[in-house]
Amino acid sequence: MTDTLALAGSLADPLEDGDSLAAIDLGSNSFHMVVARYTLGQLRVVDRLRETVRLGEGLDGKGGLRAEVRQRALECLSRFGQRIGDIPPQRVRALATNAVRQLAVPQAFLVPAENALGHAIEVISGREEARLIYLGVAHAQPPKPTHRRLVIDIGGGSTECIIGSGFDAIERESLQVGCIGSTRRFFGNGKLSRKRWREALAEVSAEFQQFAAAYRDLGWQEALGASGTNKAIGQICAAMKLTKGAVTAEALPQVRDQLLAADRIDDIDLPGLSAERRPVIAGGLLVLEAAFRTLGLERMAVSKAALREGVLYDMLGRGSEDDPRETSIASLTLRYGIDAAQAARVEQTAVRLFDQVARAWQLGADDLLMLGWAARLHELGLTIAHSQYHVHGGYVLEHSDISGFSRQEQQFLAALVRTHRRKVPKSAFDALPERLLPAARRLSVLLRLAVLLNRGQEAQAIPRLEAVADGDLLVVRVERRWLDARPLLSTDLQGEPADIAALDIGLHIQAV
Repeated sequence: MTDTLALAGSLADPLEDGDSLAAIDLGSNSFHMVVARYTLGQLRVVDRLRETVRLGEGLDGKGGLRAEVRQRALECLSRFGQRIGDIPPQRVRALATNAVRQLAVPQAFLVPAENALGHAIEVISGREEARLIYLGVAHAQPPKPTHRRLVIDIGGGSTECIIGSGFDAIERESLQVGCIGSTRRFFGNGKLSRKRWREALAEVSAEFQQFAAAYRDLGWQEALGASGTNKAIGQICAAMKLTKGAVTAEALPQVRDQLLAADRIDDIDLPGLSAERRPVIAGGLLVLEAAFRTLGLERMAVSKAALREGVLYDMLGRGSEDDPRETSIASLTLRYGIDAAQAARVEQTAVRLFDQVARAWQLGADDLLMLGWAARLHELGLTIAHSQYHVHGGYVLEHSDISGFSRQEQQFLAALVRTHRRKVPKSAFDALPERLLPAARRLSVLLRLAVLLNRGQEAQAIPRLEAVADGDLLVVRVERRWLDARPLLSTDLQGEPADIAALDIGLHIQAV
């Protein structure tokens, strides 16, 4: 794989009529890909691919992935990659969910997976997965402006529950229960019994009870189910002539009773159930019954869309004024009481440096976004304590649920904030994939310089600031008279080359 894999997802260049976009969902049960064409301001789906990979089945309980399942996944991604070989990287976004989140060393899978696909793969949190699921459902079935919706997505390894209004998710929860995980956990020996079902239902219901009261208090006017499990159960209800495709509180027990008429999973005989879905339907039905029971559901329609459609619509906003990440950055700025004026000064200087070295250092629009956000948030940790505030800020950014960001994006942002002052530790970028390291190190230098140059919090612009990059060498020229008037800054700049030694970038400061 080349170094051209950028931080995925930004549409730095405006979409033009006829452009194609692709979204790939590496789920715990199935891998999905949807390709759409941007036509007359709308997205029109032109192709869909789906393969049952059952990545979740390959988890060994110790953070490892069985070799045969890994190979199955890589072969699927290679086929997906062939289909989108002519789509530019910035128009493709591939997301990994619960199964990859559970790996002890995700990069051991992600590096060969990215090579097979030919594009970067990002891991997202359960709450970010929930946001994107809701976005996809809302666009596929436009909501009434004043109505709230409950959306439930039962995946292979996790279940997302969202209450939303319009196109915005209000409440998001992600539970570690899914059709594969629950089938393995409660019926791992392949046997079915009513006693075991009752015990399992009580355990899964307890997961929903953590937020059920808050959800019921907020309320909703309609409920929608997304993804394969809910679609399969809706089809079973229709085939049994219990509903016309929806799932109801009256139909669900009848489906469950017919499922439990079989003694073993291999013997399940439900009308409308595919052979492919049979091995995991017990766990999926169990989770859905727990949701109905705990949330007090009466009826749930089935949506045509899910995560991958949400990713497509999210891509339209990324890199534009509608970028959901911008909203999150603004929210963090307010929540942590960040000095907006100082943040703006640092950002302005960082961008000024960036513009001069971007071509030589092969930095792109995504890198500029990250640098700007890091500049705005570099003082976030001051709310916690002044001592080591860069460490506190980095920790908060890495471990918070930040809407719109993948895990890699949060780790990237956290690394920049963590390294914006003091000596850079050698381990600062360990969490980042190899493909992001060159940009991360270079942006770190630019942010550090911007912070140092604005240490005095002066309103006046820096009179002269020139930067020239050549490989891993950066030369920065500042006006001598201006620098001589700031002896503290001059001392700090003299010590900077030693402080950034771990970045493997040579820094020369010249007063001219």
